[in-house]
Amino acid sequence: MSAPGRPASLGVVAVAGATGLVGRCLVQQLCADPAVTTVHALARRPLDVAHPKLVMHVVDFTALPALPALDAVFLALGTTIQIAGSQARFRAVDFDANLAAARMAQAVGARRAALVSAMGANARSRVFYSRVKGELEEALAALGLDALVIARPSMLRGDRAQLGQPVRAGELRWARLDAWLRPLIPANYRAIDAADVAAALRRQLPTAQGRVVLPSGAMQGASQTV
Repeated sequence: MSAPGRPASLGVVAVAGATGLVGRCLVQQLCADPAVTTVHALARRPLDVAHPKLVMHVVDFTALPALPALDAVFLALGTTIQIAGSQARFRAVDFDANLAAARMAQAVGARRAALVSAMGANARSRVFYSRVKGELEEALAALGLDALVIARPSMLRGDRAQLGQPVRAGELRWARLDAWLRPLIPANYRAIDAADVAAALRRQLPTAQGRVVLPSGAMQGASQTV
């Protein structure tokens, strides 16, 4: 347990999907966090960020290398069926790659994991996207970690084009609607900044016990308070 007034330690962490919208925010926030000693960033391409705490790993998520000992892992890999090109390719990223990263982290000592899931995730959903997200949540829970913190954001806000990522049409449409009607939209359905999702996971993971689910409304503004 951390001393009063001091942040709980996360120690050595890994971020899978470090070049993504939330993943990049996680890397930046974790590098700035005094409770973190080393950040291992896992991605398919290099991250154009340098920091004394940061160790970059360009990896193939179907054949992950062993990392040094870890205390925690943040899982932020994700795509859409449209971008992936098929349901099978979508599942390979959102389910297989995230689960592989979690298992690798657990094998080198990690007992805590945080996941960027999605609003509506449900392993029994008739909607393929939501079902895969829910199946991943259940697969991670079955690993028996000390803590699993799951973020279920609504549509994300952030500049994907600036990061060299495909723009997601659904996010753009919802962002425009949100800008006009935000006060009338229930909190869990409002668009949410990627930085808020990252901050909420970073804040909750050090002290969480068991499975903790963060709905989108509970994460709004998190990056302004931590």
